[in-house]
Amino acid sequence: MSEGVILGVISDTHLYRSPLPPRILEVMRGAELILHAGDIVEMAVLEELEGIAPVTAVAGNMDHGDLKELLPGKRVVEVAGKRIGLIHGSGPPAQITGRLRGEFEEVDAIVFGHTHQAYNRVEGGVYFFNPGSPTDVMFAPYRSVGFLEVGEEIRGRIVMLE
Repeated sequence: MSEGVILGVISDTHLYRSPLPPRILEVMRGAELILHAGDIVEMAVLEELEGIAPVTAVAGNMDHGDLKELLPGKRVVEVAGKRIGLIHGSGPPAQITGRLRGEFEEVDAIVFGHTHQAYNRVEGGVYFFNPGSPTDVMFAPYRSVGFLEVGEEIRGRIVMLE
């Protein structure tokens, strides 16, 4: 990745009174903007990420209190002339991209979470990207975060964490 705006993408951190693992912060360095697709759980997670780059986030189904009050359930972020829908997602993993497509009009990409499983592909002209979860392997084979390079095109990359 060498052109365009570099977005760090993270979701489903699910951290209760714990700092982000140092490896996550290390990998996210270099992002110009960080998108968090919900299930943040603790405001401290956003504050830690803000130490790297500005953060745009949405609330997930496990976010309550201040997070639920401060963050919308979905939003559209404009980056380098591209419209990116940001949402957590809900329901079973099967057909989640079809359900999410109906949440946004005229977007180039949809960034989501909820399933804890990394997802990086174009469907019907819309780029769907889920970075997976950096802290949980119960529902996924590995821990991960991701990056989107947004320029004339959108390109994604999943980063597996040790």
